[in-house]
Amino acid sequence: MTVKASCQAANISRGSFYYEPKVNDDAEVRKQIELAIDERPRRGFPKIFDAIRRKKFKWNHKKVYRVYKENEFQLKHRRKRRIAIKDPKPMPKAVMSNEVWSMDFMSDSLSNGRKFRTFNVIDDFNREALTIEADTSLPSPGIIRSLDIIASERGYPKYIRSDNGPEFTSHEFRKFCCMHRIRHRRIEPGKPQQNSYIERFNRSYREDILDTYAFINLSQVYPYPLSRIRFNATTKTIKNYILYIDIRFYCGRLI
Repeated sequence: MTVKASCQAANISRGSFYYEPKVNDDAEVRKQIELAIDERPRRGFPKIFDAIRRKKFKWNHKKVYRVYKENEFQLKHRRKRRIAIKDPKPMPKAVMSNEVWSMDFMSDSLSNGRKFRTFNVIDDFNREALTIEADTSLPSPGIIRSLDIIASERGYPKYIRSDNGPEFTSHEFRKFCCMHRIRHRRIEPGKPQQNSYIERFNRSYREDILDTYAFINLSQVYPYPLSRIRFNATTKTIKNYILYIDIRFYCGRLI
């Protein structure tokens, strides 16, 4: 009996009779994906697929993505660590000088592109700027040293208000607060308005100083002591601070 007659009797096509399934070998696809990942380990699938196509391979994106998923080559998303505050305490209100200090960080760059940070501390009662510490790195020991210098002239405050940065949640900073009997009040995550005094000071400092002058080195960021410098809450400027930034004595230059 011929093949044609047999196919007609079985009611199948001769194409189905002669069909031989091909083995789905994805070894080469997997190898090329691994090579692309070795070259650029923090790139996702679109970049990996582009790198494979540049090597003149003709696999379409569906085939490559299937192998990519089956072998679990996906990037693991790094979730931001959130600090949960189960029982938020009310923010303190200053009724006298040196009772509540607010502090925060700012970042900027020198004229050569090098990044630096500033550590700002103000007195909530009279808006007096207590320190502006500038450096390329400001870990907890450096913050504690700055606060000790301020306290050597004024004494330690009753409260400290800050955000939930790692410098303020470190073991060294908590130990510092316990040693000097300072109540540390951290604002709730995502609510910078709870630290509005220092945020308003940061804005004026950014507009009047950091965005106005170009600094060549860190010594130019703040070359003078911070005694008796106050933030004018009525006009919302740092007039006394600007008096120090006289172009005749200041080695920076206007932008």
